[in-house]
Amino acid sequence: MPQDGFDHRGTNASSPFPPPKWRHPLQISPPPLHYSSLGPSSSPSPSPLKTLTLAVAAPATMAADYRTPDRLLPSAAAAATEEPSQDPPKPVLGVAGPAAAATHDGLRFWQYMLAGSVAGVVEHTAMFPVDTLKTHMQAASPPCRPTLSLGAALRAAVAGEGGTLALYRGLPAMALGAGPAHAVYFSVYEFAKSRLSDRFGPNNPAAHASSGVLATIASDAVFTPMDTVKQRLQLTSSPYSGVSHCVRTVFRDEGLRAFFVSYRTTVLMNAPYTAVHFSTYEAAKRVLGDMAADEDSLAVHATAGAAAGALAAALTTPLDVVKTQLQCQGVCGCERFASSSIRDVFRTIIKRDGYVGLMRGWKPRMLFHAPAAAICWSTYEASKSFFERFNEKRRK
Repeated sequence: MPQDGFDHRGTNASSPFPPPKWRHPLQISPPPLHYSSLGPSSSPSPSPLKTLTLAVAAPATMAADYRTPDRLLPSAAAAATEEPSQDPPKPVLGVAGPAAAATHDGLRFWQYMLAGSVAGVVEHTAMFPVDTLKTHMQAASPPCRPTLSLGAALRAAVAGEGGTLALYRGLPAMALGAGPAHAVYFSVYEFAKSRLSDRFGPNNPAAHASSGVLATIASDAVFTPMDTVKQRLQLTSSPYSGVSHCVRTVFRDEGLRAFFVSYRTTVLMNAPYTAVHFSTYEAAKRVLGDMAADEDSLAVHATAGAAAGALAAALTTPLDVVKTQLQCQGVCGCERFASSSIRDVFRTIIKRDGYVGLMRGWKPRMLFHAPAAAICWSTYEASKSFFERFNEKRRK
């Protein structure tokens, strides 16, 4: 061995580093070159040893044998094309865009609106004669006319022109208001219940009550104008020939404000009504669902809705009396109030009729809301079931 200490065959006898293994130049693709230094901690030599590092941006998996030519190694582009592609999730109804994700319990927003609209129209149409009797009892203000009982209100309603058809006066106005109002009502309720249940947990009575209050505030703004027209048309010897005539006359004589004069009273009445109604309905539905064989049957929804409607109607009758008298003031001899303040109207009614005057019409009100709620909820749930089956068929 020469005295310089090197093996001229490529082996450094005095260095701990192994000799580099070289490949033929024709087998190496020209990669970028990077230099790195091995410092004193890596080598006992006082001067750092420069080593050449080949940074090959090629496949993640290299061949075990260093002699394998690059042309036989898989390229990065080929490896990328071999990765399985994941198909994007398909929307419920195959509709692209943000509306495709706007679902709750498998239904779209417009389907809740349509289901609620159908339920509202069916409910009010079926129970409209009872609502007419309630209006007659609540609007009859002494000393203009005596207080009517339920039987007397029925006889007075059918005794005039039109007979039994008089019980349906104002039905077109109700349909024009109830359809859009219930569409807003149920869609806002389902949306709010979904958001509040995510925050406070499922089956939370406070979430159900709060959702109902929010739905009431939105829907009453839609329904109140047509409700005013309906109530004026329901009165005996009403001076209006129809919906359009009533709207034109009221707007000309009393202005736009007359259509919303009872909005605050309506909201104050319907907010507790809805809070009691929805919390009672959800609780009764859970109890009845545990007892019944099918917790989603129409009988469960109808029974729970009837119980909720009757209880909520009885508790909010005084505010309903105030609302009716505000809407019918000045028509057919009904007293006109100096202001639309709810407190002033309460005081006037108590001074004139006593506290019993605040409960006028509670019987027809309960007779209306118990079956009306049963009809409404069963129709609403049936419409939802129809749309669920419809969506399922579309997905297939």
